[in-house]
Amino acid sequence: MQDRPIRSYSDLLVWQKALAVVTEIYTITRTLPPEELFGLTSQMRQAAVSIPSNLAEGQARASTGEFRQFLGHARGSLAELETQLYIAKNLHYLTEEQLSHLSEAATAVGKLLNGLLAALRNSTPRSAGKHRKV
Repeated sequence: MQDRPIRSYSDLLVWQKALAVVTEIYTITRTLPPEELFGLTSQMRQAAVSIPSNLAEGQARASTGEFRQFLGHARGSLAELETQLYIAKNLHYLTEEQLSHLSEAATAVGKLLNGLLAALRNSTPRSAGKHRKV
């Protein structure tokens, strides 16, 4: 829990961590074979980008219910990315160390997402224009 009000999605630690995962995914997918550019590379990048994007869009919504819905989308994109990481490892595009590092980063984001969802479930409903402490 943070002590200061959330004024923007960029104030959310989970958004910051998710953005770092996107950067790592872009870096690692540069090493995938060229024939994967429109396959696994594109899929991994899209799933990774969807995580902080859904956080940003959800936080900008007027209600807690809408925010929770977008957090659910972010969680789905995270699960999709984790699956794609295992596929890349199985195809020998990632080393065990790379998979472990990226999996740890994804797990950290997942824990923060789950914590934020739990906090929102326990908070009072938010109306348009009001910011909550999370």
